[in-house]
Order: sequence, then C-alpha cells, then structure tokens
Amino acid sequence: MPVPQITAVRLGGSPALPLLVLGPSLGTSARTLWSAAAAHLSDAFEVVAWDLPGHGSNPIVARPFTMSELAAGVLAMIDDMVAERGDVDTSFVYAGNSVGGAVGLHLLLDSPARVDAAVLLCTGAKIGDAAAWHDRAATVRASGTSAVVEGSAARWFAPGFLEREPARGSALLQALRDTDREGYAQACEALAGHDVRSRLGRVGTPVLAVAGSDDVPTPTETLQEIAAGVRDGRLVVLDGIAHLAPAEAPAEVARLVRAHVRGEADAATLAPPSALDPRSTSLVTVTALVAGGHHDELATHLRTARAHGLSTEELDHLLQIVVLSGVPATSDSIRVARDVLAEIDREESA
Repeated sequence: MPVPQITAVRLGGSPALPLLVLGPSLGTSARTLWSAAAAHLSDAFEVVAWDLPGHGSNPIVARPFTMSELAAGVLAMIDDMVAERGDVDTSFVYAGNSVGGAVGLHLLLDSPARVDAAVLLCTGAKIGDAAAWHDRAATVRASGTSAVVEGSAARWFAPGFLEREPARGSALLQALRDTDREGYAQACEALAGHDVRSRLGRVGTPVLAVAGSDDVPTPTETLQEIAAGVRDGRLVVLDGIAHLAPAEAPAEVARLVRAHVRGEADAATLAPPSALDPRSTSLVTVTALVAGGHHDELATHLRTARAHGLSTEELDHLLQIVVLSGVPATSDSIRVARDVLAEIDREESA
C-alpha cells in the first residue's frame, strides 16, 4: 500500500520523555493549531505534530490517498523519527483534531499496539457528507483555498474568539490561505471516504472524545458516538468552543491530555461511561431503531453490534422479540435488518 510522505513538526520536549503525536485539522498547519497547547505539554512529553500533504511544512503528494493510507504515512513518519535514535516500534500517545482525529481512529484500528491512549477532538467516525466533500474539493481545485476562508472562519471559531485572540485567529486563517489547493482537495476526498462507525467496537485503547459545544461540523453527538462506540471511551464537552479546540482552549486541551494519559476523570466535566456494557448498549440501540423505523441508522448499528460480539442468531432473536412485542410499523425495519445481517454474513464468509 503506497502511503503519503508525512514530515514531523517538533513542538518541544525531550526525546527522553514519552512521545505525544498531534494531528491537524483540514486547512491548518500543525504549528499554528497546536503550538499554544504544546507549550503546556512539553514538560511531560516529547511533542511531535504532523502536517497534511500540501499543508504547512508538508509538500503535496502525487496521488490521492485514503484516510487509512494517511494513518500509515503518519506511522511511517514516527518510525523514521524514532529509528534515528535507535528505537524500534515505539508506542505513543495520540491527539488529533478533526481530520487529525479521523486519522487517530484509523491508527487505533490498524495499529492498536502502538497507541497507548488517544484524545480525539472535534472529529467523527464519519464527518459530513461525501458529496459535500467532493463539491468542496472541486471548488478549491478551481478557485484555491481563498474560496473557503470565509466559511472556514465561521465554522472554526466560536463567537468572540477572533476578537479575543486576533493574532492566533489571523495565523490560522493565513495558514489556510497558504495551503496548496491540490493538497486541500485530496484531504477532502479522503474525508469523503472516511466511515469507521461500524468498526468502533474493535477499538480497545482508552479514548477521550472532546467536543466543542459550538462546533457545527462535528457536533457533540458525533463525539458521543465515538465515546459510546469504543470499548473504553469517555466524552468531554468544552463550553463555548467551536471546531478548533486546541487553538481556542489550549490550556484546557493540554489539561485533558495529561489527565487522560494518567487515567484520571474529572467527574464535574467528563460524562461517565455507560452503565451498560457494549453488547447491552447495542441490543438496546438496535431495538429502539427497529421500533422507530430508523432504517438509515439501523445498518450502521447492526454492524457495530456484530463488532461488539453479538451473533446473527442473537440479533435475529432480538428481532423476533420486537415483532412479538406488537410495536407498530416494524415490518419494514425487520426486513431491512435481516437483509443487513445476511450481507454481513456473506462478507464474513467471503
């Protein structure tokens, strides 16, 4: 699998300290997004960030890439960096915002032994709509990143941020203007293909999902989906923060990273883990979706249920119970559910 070349951006801390890898948001440079937070972390970690192709310090790449390939490129960057000092297969803590968080999910799925803990900010197991990402890629290829500056400013920052932090806001918007149009478009296309909702149950690494209360591209519900879907997940919601939490609330983000790595949970801030285990959560969720006729979401959650260890026989028995309960308007849902389960069985036997 060819992977895009990714360059490391060193943000401080001794190589003798545990490694913390930071991932960017679309249209940002790692330095402008993460420097303020890194200043609060470099006493405890060797802090290394990375830039997307065509963003910040990273050149564009010749071919399109998937999110999984991007994650492989990040892992290759880490391997090259630690090999310079004679280390092999070093594990690390990962924190990523938006597309950087999506890459984090792929690292957790593809290379779980390498990631000790993950903080995923303002991101999702699926982000936005594929058609919208392809449209934005076409717009930027035709007109450059200047065409999306105004819209990005509205999405990125909560009201009042640009007035409070004009220098930081201006630097972030300038990094967007400086981003290569092809690199931005390729990242949009990678996001269009990103959907790991059905695989969240395979993630066993401790995950802290961080949402901004004012975030429109990835609202709290998308982070809740991650926290509830992985085996060991928690959610925190930052009040008055939009889509670029590391820049908008650097000290608070740094505090959350430290606490998560230490295994601490702030009961006043963090949502507690579900009282139900993942299998039970899936059973309740599938029942509610079947009864409510939510066909679009049903397929995703049936796949999640299978990832949580529920068999086709167990799920089919659940469907029979729903039928016997007399809930109206379930026949279509039952048909859809059984079609999805049959498709999953075919995929697994192929």
